[in-house]
Amino acid sequence: MITTTTSSIEGRPIAQYLGLVSGEAVMGANIFRDLFAGIRDIVGGRSGAYENVLRGGRDQALSELIEEAQRLGADAIVGIALDYEAIGASDSMMMVVATGTAVKLA
Repeated sequence: MITTTTSSIEGRPIAQYLGLVSGEAVMGANIFRDLFAGIRDIVGGRSGAYENVLRGGRDQALSELIEEAQRLGADAIVGIALDYEAIGASDSMMMVVATGTAVKLA
């Protein structure tokens, strides 16, 4: 499956647009990860724990996006966009949404 953030694939004309596809991942925040991230906020530096959670969420959302496009018979997904949001009570959960357009290539 070819995936891209651009609206076309160089040298591969789009023969048919199959529709919008999406994948979502929602991850709960962990109290210990929050505690250590808070300390990082005070002393500075990167929060490896949160980076790993975001990376895992992104991978899961993209995997679901690809699975949905495959069910439609797509060869590629163009125009992929990623959105990250904090949701829930006190922003206690993190959400990653991947969207794009499933297409058949010529």
